[in-house]
Amino acid sequence: MNIQWYPGHMTKTRRQIQADLKLVDLVVEIIDARIPISSRNPDIDELVGEKPRLVVLNRADQADPDMNRRWTEWFRRHGWAVLETEAKTGRGVSQFSTVIRTALQEKLEQWKAKGFVGRPVRAMVVGVPNVGKSTFINQVAKRKTAKAGDRPGVTRGKQWVTVDQGLQLLDTPGILWPKFEDEEVGRNLAYTGAVKDEIMDVETLACHLMEVLGSRYPLALRARYKIEVAPENKGWELLEKAGRRRGFLISGGEVDTERMANILLDEYRAGKLGRFTLEAPPEEKT
Repeated sequence: MNIQWYPGHMTKTRRQIQADLKLVDLVVEIIDARIPISSRNPDIDELVGEKPRLVVLNRADQADPDMNRRWTEWFRRHGWAVLETEAKTGRGVSQFSTVIRTALQEKLEQWKAKGFVGRPVRAMVVGVPNVGKSTFINQVAKRKTAKAGDRPGVTRGKQWVTVDQGLQLLDTPGILWPKFEDEEVGRNLAYTGAVKDEIMDVETLACHLMEVLGSRYPLALRARYKIEVAPENKGWELLEKAGRRRGFLISGGEVDTERMANILLDEYRAGKLGRFTLEAPPEEKT
């Protein structure tokens, strides 16, 4: 797999982010707690530089709780504020303003000393497509202000969102990077729907996901699909087993693996298989 794409609107977004950084006090980076490395655009560190950062571990309710804790500690060690949130229920969102003001405590004290009364904190919200950014902004603002969707590329233009008198958010379109050098990163983004399914074959993607889950979370597959999972099972074998168990058969008794592949990806993205984190903090890799 060699995913290479960079739509024109993403090139424009990169330039816009660069230009708008001078307008904000802090950058809020939304990432997917299930794939904290793969869902971070490596360009963002270069673009943002020394600007204060808040990392939001979104969809924390679909990730391994213990790994959420490890990732929170890892980001804090790198000097960034961290907030765990749940995309659907909004749990954790109520702490957003408090966490931002804590992260900017020194700057806020400077404003107070200079007599800057009523100056709102301005934060730019960035993230890869379909990471839950617009839904998060709507939950923070307690109203539908940002266009949300279940497919990448829904937010196209920047927009300011007033949360309250003391906080304004600058929403930006999701931005990917020109080429995925690491195949695992590309697959992880495809598993979660951050890149469109049309970019790679759905059955191939599902086979890779089955193999990952079979090796790391075999009990979850057994519980969900009522199949036996052996260490030697390849991804396509597990996909066939699950499809046969579900009764997805076509002429000649063959398994409709395409149908099973779509079911697997839908159920994984909806959190129906369990709470999984597919990446560990770099220094914890074995």
